[in-house]
Amino acid sequence: MFILELTYTAPLDRVDAALDAHVAWLEQHYAAGHFLASGRKQPRDGGVILASVEDRATAERITEEDPFVAAGVCEYRITEFVATKTAPGLEGYREQLPA
Repeated sequence: MFILELTYTAPLDRVDAALDAHVAWLEQHYAAGHFLASGRKQPRDGGVILASVEDRATAERITEEDPFVAAGVCEYRITEFVATKTAPGLEGYREQLPA
């Protein structure tokens, strides 16, 4: 499981200019089963995506394909974690700690 944290590196007018393409990219990854939740940070200086992908290399590749990255309006911080507990309905995402 990964937390993909975006931080805007450009003014909001430039972010908004790339927003439609970013939303389409989000939808593509929701459809592929990669993303579980996403949204803007408050205050609006970036966003957060909860992703379930097989490894860090995949998480990095996915973030590199974000239209926000291509437009030069954000940077990503990727945090991997082991989801040992989940809310009801998310049991399929629970992981075991390595031995």
